[in-house]
Amino acid sequence: MKKRAPRQKILLAFLLLVPSAAAYALHWAIFRNAHDILFYLLMDVAFLFVQAVLATLVFDQLLNAHERQTIRRKLNVAIGVFFSQVGTPLLRLLSAFDGRAEDVRKHLRIDGAWTEAHFAKMQAVLRSHEPAIDAGRGDLALLKATLEQQRDFLLRLLENPNLLEHETLTEMLWAVFHLADEFAHRPSLANLPAPDRKHLELDIQRAYDWLVREWLHHMQHLRATYPYLFSLAVRTNPFNPDAKVEVS
Repeated sequence: MKKRAPRQKILLAFLLLVPSAAAYALHWAIFRNAHDILFYLLMDVAFLFVQAVLATLVFDQLLNAHERQTIRRKLNVAIGVFFSQVGTPLLRLLSAFDGRAEDVRKHLRIDGAWTEAHFAKMQAVLRSHEPAIDAGRGDLALLKATLEQQRDFLLRLLENPNLLEHETLTEMLWAVFHLADEFAHRPSLANLPAPDRKHLELDIQRAYDWLVREWLHHMQHLRATYPYLFSLAVRTNPFNPDAKVEVS
């Protein structure tokens, strides 16, 4: 097959050149004007370079931009599915372990009046927030059961090549999956040694930090792009204890 490929290319080139040569010969036979033949031939050759520029620079950039937009759209859909199925319920569970959750909860009561300035200010608040994770404050058993239930879903997300191109999202997924893995290797959470509880608290904090940041980015995206999805996300805000899904 490898030896036939060059022959096929040569044959294709011959089949394309023969009609062209025949057309030039016909032109000469009818008009006897070598000047026009040479003039248009040189013009066509000169335009080949313009075509090369258009194909390699302009069209290629347009195609790449369209491809990036398509990937970004698929990425946002996957992020939306993640927060709908796993992220939002998980944030409710994880925030219960944070002794300082109220410090950010009062700032995260997002509503329809939020602007880009509100989101930018909240990003700064999150960067300065230091969670005080205490394994005794939340429900470790429920957290373990929830992560075990969603383990296969998390694995499928990690196999998505579009998601892996997004660095911060990948870090968040790995942090959450690692926490699920830690729980999966502990058949029982009763009577955990103090160092082991501390280790789990660090894993909880890592997953919690990444989730909160990505959730805020997701809310910002929904507000700008999908107002109806943003409305539902506001009414199911895991940081607002007064949030109700029913519209009042």
